[in-house]
Amino acid sequence: MNITIHIERLILDGIDINHADRPALQAAIETELARLMADGGIEGLRSGGATPVLRAPAIDLVRGSTPARMGEQIAGAVHGGLGKQSR
Repeated sequence: MNITIHIERLILDGIDINHADRPALQAAIETELARLMADGGIEGLRSGGATPVLRAPAIDLVRGSTPARMGEQIAGAVHGGLGKQSR
């Protein structure tokens, strides 16, 4: 099964990241979200559909985290928000 997720805009309040690190952060979010979807998916999304707004749960980032670690945490929050949205 193929799953396509399109995120038009991701707003990250309170995250201070160097402009040069943004591509690494984006790649980490995409990679981790793909892994989470492949491992567990979201049952309620199997039939498709759109979610105009998704409010993911808050995360606590450790000061000085790498873009890779921040991406994992952000993807986990988005995945968790999708799970709540599909109920």
